[in-house]
Amino acid sequence: MAEQHRPTAEAPEGFASALRSAVRGESDFGAAARALMTMDASNYRRVPLGVLAPRDADDIAAALTVCREYGVPVVPRGGGTSIAGQATGTGLVLDLTRHLNAILDLDPAARTATVQPGVILDDLRAAAAPHGLTFGPDPSTHSRCTLGGMIGNNSCGAHSVAWGTTADNVRGLSVVRYGGEALRLERGAHRRGGGFERPERSRGFERPEQSRGFERPEQSRGFELPGVRGTAAHGPEGVRELIGAHLALLRTGYPDLPRRISGYALDALLPEHPGGPDPVRAFCGSEGTLAVVTEATVRLVEAPRARALAVLGYADEAAAAEAAPGLLPYRPLTVEGMAADLVREPAGLPRGAAWLFVETGGNTPAEAKAHAERILRGADAVDGTVVTDPAGQRALWRIREDASGTATRMPDGTEAWPGWEDCAVPPARLGPYLRDFRALLAQHGLRGTPYGHFGDGCIHVRIDFDLLTPPGIARFRRFSEELADLVVAHGGSLSGEHGDGQARAELLPRMYGDELVGLFGRFKDLWDPDGGLNPGILARPARLDENLRFEVLPKRPVDVAFGYPQDGGDFAGAVRRCVGVAKCRTEAAPGAGVMCPSFRATGEEAHSTRGRARLLHEMLAGEVITDGWRSTEVRDALDLCLSCKGCRSDCPVGVDMATYKAEFLHHHYRGRLRPAAHYAMGRLPRWLRLAAPFARPLNALARLRPLAALAKRLAGIAPERTIPVLAPETYSRWLRGQQGRGTHILSSDRVVHLWADTFTEYLSPQVGRAAVRVLEEATGRTVLPPPSGVCCGLTYVSTGQLDAARRVMRRTLDRIGLLPGHPVVVLEPSCAATLRTDLPELLPDDPRAAQLASSVRTLAQYLEEYAPEWAPPRLDRPVVGQTHCHQHAVIGDAAERRLRERMGLTGELSGGCCGLAGNFGFEKGHWEVSVACAEEQLLPAVRGSESGTEVLADGFSCRTQLDQLAGRRARHLAEVIAEGLDAEAGGGR
Repeated sequence: MAEQHRPTAEAPEGFASALRSAVRGESDFGAAARALMTMDASNYRRVPLGVLAPRDADDIAAALTVCREYGVPVVPRGGGTSIAGQATGTGLVLDLTRHLNAILDLDPAARTATVQPGVILDDLRAAAAPHGLTFGPDPSTHSRCTLGGMIGNNSCGAHSVAWGTTADNVRGLSVVRYGGEALRLERGAHRRGGGFERPERSRGFERPEQSRGFERPEQSRGFELPGVRGTAAHGPEGVRELIGAHLALLRTGYPDLPRRISGYALDALLPEHPGGPDPVRAFCGSEGTLAVVTEATVRLVEAPRARALAVLGYADEAAAAEAAPGLLPYRPLTVEGMAADLVREPAGLPRGAAWLFVETGGNTPAEAKAHAERILRGADAVDGTVVTDPAGQRALWRIREDASGTATRMPDGTEAWPGWEDCAVPPARLGPYLRDFRALLAQHGLRGTPYGHFGDGCIHVRIDFDLLTPPGIARFRRFSEELADLVVAHGGSLSGEHGDGQARAELLPRMYGDELVGLFGRFKDLWDPDGGLNPGILARPARLDENLRFEVLPKRPVDVAFGYPQDGGDFAGAVRRCVGVAKCRTEAAPGAGVMCPSFRATGEEAHSTRGRARLLHEMLAGEVITDGWRSTEVRDALDLCLSCKGCRSDCPVGVDMATYKAEFLHHHYRGRLRPAAHYAMGRLPRWLRLAAPFARPLNALARLRPLAALAKRLAGIAPERTIPVLAPETYSRWLRGQQGRGTHILSSDRVVHLWADTFTEYLSPQVGRAAVRVLEEATGRTVLPPPSGVCCGLTYVSTGQLDAARRVMRRTLDRIGLLPGHPVVVLEPSCAATLRTDLPELLPDDPRAAQLASSVRTLAQYLEEYAPEWAPPRLDRPVVGQTHCHQHAVIGDAAERRLRERMGLTGELSGGCCGLAGNFGFEKGHWEVSVACAEEQLLPAVRGSESGTEVLADGFSCRTQLDQLAGRRARHLAEVIAEGLDAEAGGGR
């Protein structure tokens, strides 16, 4: 049994100072840094002693030297998306993403690239794309996983039927052993391709003569480490002898299948291996247990100029699985499968209860389409279609790529977990295996949703294990043992993609036998005789039911303010939603998405949705972060959360960090003095209501710089900000002043309830006036003046003043007097989102809250529902601007898109977040992040727009940000429509 480490263990005396003296990179032994690294994307948790971000290979060597001297284990870590627990550990974590993320060389002629281990896969692919090249392996985490992590786990991805695993695509490695010794591992220099991929495997659209150009021996060493020893044919001393003494065992002990990832690939060191012993292949998949990669030379493959997607429907997943091998002779790029129980919304999919996604490539769209149509004709499918539109393909692939997150919740909301995420069997056995697998699930009373790489016989699945109670954990162990036997009975591998880690390594003797597994331990000892690299993983592993990350959480629900209806009212259950797939760590702009703007602005794990969830997890655990709701580590990490709610929709598992932040702030500041901004902007509706009668003199005073500076300092507002101008006449006062308005009784079906949000009421009444014009023109109904004193509570919620928020919300429910079935038009997207989500979650026992939430409509939604025959003015002009982040996350903008199309407003609005985000961008200390968020998509799009382009922004914050940073006036869609109506009424003037 592996040694169990105390999670509160401290670094040996003198270790931290010795490490800092030896390296240039940043080391951190604080609670926040350690808490961020306790987990990866698995079920496991181990608390490290500290974290080091080495700056170069010399730093890694120096750190490994110091760690050996002090007996401190080392865990190399990339994106932290490992699903088997191999990116967690009890010693020093090497964060290889912060500095070691450079592409050192890219040779299009040789079709190679030399990279540091922290390079993100998508960054390499983007660099290779202008040359028509790509890196073949592409796991679903391609936007955030690193090349070092892919090498450690021998990652594969959807295109492995064409281009193989990572091990098939690595030419050379520079590595450093525990203690600091550097080695260079090379494939045989005389090879011409055979050693880099299984020759019987298809390369998709590639022609054999095109795939040889990358083989230049003189290019293979890349940028070598100073002092690196000569090329190693086997690895460290003693490996050759170990292999030579066990030839028969190594020749017969491994199953022959394309996705055999489990254990060490010692058979790659056999003398008869094509090109001779292959230390690179033997190293790939070693999960950080042998040495730390400092540099890798990888091969690139020709990317198809065009792609098409054949989507094939089948009666069930077993039928789809049995059909998959028959499609391989067509030389597809992918053969992916999934069943209906994974697909929440099957829009765009052909008939069937399971589907195969078969991607094809070609030099032209017509060639790719013809290839896909041949597959469609040759497949024995219930139904099928060929998708050639890139946007349509991306939408379908997103279903598949998000599966590692969406599969963590069953349709009824039950939690499901990894652990048996990627077993693989020979493709011809996949159908029978799936039937047996489903039967085993039923026998244990478990549920799961299989999907994955059917063309390679590799299945992903999340299973609803009970990992919170001793009986549930015992069942998890029994099932694991029986499933391992089932996989082996079908000639398979316990891991077909993600590695063994702690999840499966204990069961390797069932697959390989004790003798071969014993050989794994001896191989590990030759590389790492001190056992300092990732102990407890692969060789002499920890038990699969040890170190479970849930065992440290509170056994009873903690007292919270929000209802958390999707998590049974349990805040710990809400925090458990984050399974670590790290979609929030994507550094590239998210297109129409939002998550996670603060991470993209800072690049820091603590400012990602996952990082914040990890800190909340450790706060609840109380071992690393020990001061609970008073934690300064959690407070500081949440400080740069914009509360944009992007994670609520963009996170595959629906983490809602805006709600968690509000909950934390509620507890953190209970009975304590709050930041000035909480009193100023958090209670904004109150101050604006008091200030409204004095708008003109207050505006004049705000234009005096000394007074404005003093006011901003007292209110906790960033000095760079301009104080918004108060409206001389509020929206409500204007509306009540309309002749006859509200002086006679109207039937309930002849009125429109237009919500007077704080921003429309006091700061942008012109938006309300425009909306009245549009609504009355389109529907023939009368917009009634709103009742006084109603407020959604947004500013109170965003600053965590939840007791006040509930008082405000209850008062609003008392005064609004909403009739059942009558919609409420809300112009400000953030207020609409608050009414839709925060209101019923803060007042879960008040049926009026749910009624109001369900009544909320945006202007476009109301017009589409209640004036479907109305023809809006035709404007025929381009638009630019931003979809409000709250609208994207909570409501969606489909109705707005359709309305703009009917008006001839062309062009796409930006995604992301404007960076102002209510009070966030106004608060002191947030200026730089706020500007960085705006500069990501919104400001460049507006600056690059042509003359005459309409700038749209329905949110007050978005309009304010554009005004203050770009000097451009943006308008609410209501204003644009009203202007069009006035132009029509005036004969086009």
